[in-house]
Amino acid sequence: MIERRAIRLILASASAARRDMLTRAGIAFDVEPARIDERAIQDALTGGENEVEPADIAELLAEAKARDVSLRNPGALVIGSDQVLNLGPLLLTKPADLAAVRATLKLLRGKTHHLHAGVALARDGDIIWSTVETASLTMRRFSTAFLDTYVAAEGDDLCACVGAFKLEGRGLQLFEQIDGDFFTILGMPLLPLLAALRAQGAIAS
Repeated sequence: MIERRAIRLILASASAARRDMLTRAGIAFDVEPARIDERAIQDALTGGENEVEPADIAELLAEAKARDVSLRNPGALVIGSDQVLNLGPLLLTKPADLAAVRATLKLLRGKTHHLHAGVALARDGDIIWSTVETASLTMRRFSTAFLDTYVAAEGDDLCACVGAFKLEGRGLQLFEQIDGDFFTILGMPLLPLLAALRAQGAIAS
């Protein structure tokens, strides 16, 4: 059963995974994707001498999304969220095509990478709360035959995923060890967000 809203909630994201998380938690919300250039923001944060840590980039992107949508929706409480993946000093983005999917998975094979998921709340252009959580994931040394089968089965959907995998499906078979919160890996630290929404009186406490 979906809770009735005392405060209008908006998710500033087109992510199906984030929409599904909130829906399954019984939260009523609208969806309005942010109109920001994520790549430009990320590039600005990773260039020069004052390079920002991957976890901080995820949080800043989440804040930028929430702020952008909140400015167009006075009085609403806007949820922004974003995720950054790093393999050592290398930041990975969503693969452009299936060739990039294969290249990403080959790069991650047998290694440990980190997923940083940021989430923020904004009202009238002001950030009123934000946090970031990190998970560590180690891919097994899967065979080329498994890679071929996996990419063929999942197809273009993998191009929408940072890291080219969906942990909630067949992608789980890529891993030998995972340390971190499941919701963080899916793309949004859900439990801290629910606590913040309760604190704001947006959902029942």
